[in-house]
Amino acid sequence: MAQVRAPDPYIGREIAGGKYRILQKIGSGGMGAVYKAMQPNIDRMVAIKILHPKLVNRKDLVSRFSREAKALGHLSHPNTVKVFDDGVLEDQSLFIAMEYLEGRNLNQVVRTGGPMPMERALPILVQVCGALNEAHQRGIVHRDLKPENIFLSTQGGIKDFPKVLDFGLAKVTDQEMRPGSIALTQEGMVFGTPEFMSPEQAQGKTLDARSDIYSLAVILYEVLTGKLPFEAKTPMEYIQHHVMSAPILLHERAPTAGFPPALSEVIQRALAKNPDDRYQTAADFAQALDPFVRGHNPASGPIPYPVPSSSAPLVVSQQMTPTPLQPSGSNTRLLIGVAAGALLVGAALAVLAMQFLR
Repeated sequence: MAQVRAPDPYIGREIAGGKYRILQKIGSGGMGAVYKAMQPNIDRMVAIKILHPKLVNRKDLVSRFSREAKALGHLSHPNTVKVFDDGVLEDQSLFIAMEYLEGRNLNQVVRTGGPMPMERALPILVQVCGALNEAHQRGIVHRDLKPENIFLSTQGGIKDFPKVLDFGLAKVTDQEMRPGSIALTQEGMVFGTPEFMSPEQAQGKTLDARSDIYSLAVILYEVLTGKLPFEAKTPMEYIQHHVMSAPILLHERAPTAGFPPALSEVIQRALAKNPDDRYQTAADFAQALDPFVRGHNPASGPIPYPVPSSSAPLVVSQQMTPTPLQPSGSNTRLLIGVAAGALLVGAALAVLAMQFLR
């Protein structure tokens, strides 16, 4: 006999003192759910992320949830999802109100449509570099970049307008942590998605902006080829490859795609094992990709978005109209937490614990 699900207690309710009216659920996971809601006083649709009430005593998850609101509250780049509000509901659940986006994430786009042509993929990734550049300048490292966390929508008539999502694993500088919050990770702990981890992240080392650059290069590689730069079947195999193996060259992975050799060189540099050998800022990575966006033709005219400059702080002058935060879909990669011992003595990876966060 089929089990009848209880109705969702939030749908149809007004929350946060009547500030938001919940309309429907648009996604759910182990930590809670995301809802489409109306903000009646200004007639605006928002996405409400609610941490499950039974998890409010989990300090690690509460810290992660609060960390996302804290990180996003510091950012104003048009390619970063905007947070409007956060707080505690009447049942003690935590919530974040953010812009409502309509579209699909990069993972869904590639899974349904196949690899993107270079002229479509590169402008998207250059814009993501702009969002990361602002975050990095403010001392925020995302630490869980993957195609599921890059959402494509249409804004102001501009198609393929990317938004960077899910700063729940973001590292915010200690001085900006809320009083009483706990550090999500410590030296020797590995958190993230194995397919997109930097070598230093896979080894539980302290991370900086260059780790995000590595992850973004893996994303670009997958978007262009439909494949990852390593052959692996398990999360642990991916972790080992990130630390030990040279990535498969872009033109070898997709020999008929006709990628310029110089583009393969740019991606290889971004995928360097040693952070010192990579592009040092997201702006540097964007500028390295920019010639391929313009087709090596300076006369091709301006591109419809700013390429972040590595020589000056990023200045954001464009204000986008807020728009749903959609769930990642059923084929998302798993986020893991691993306590790693002395990593890779020879080919051995010492794993003391693994837990699935969602």
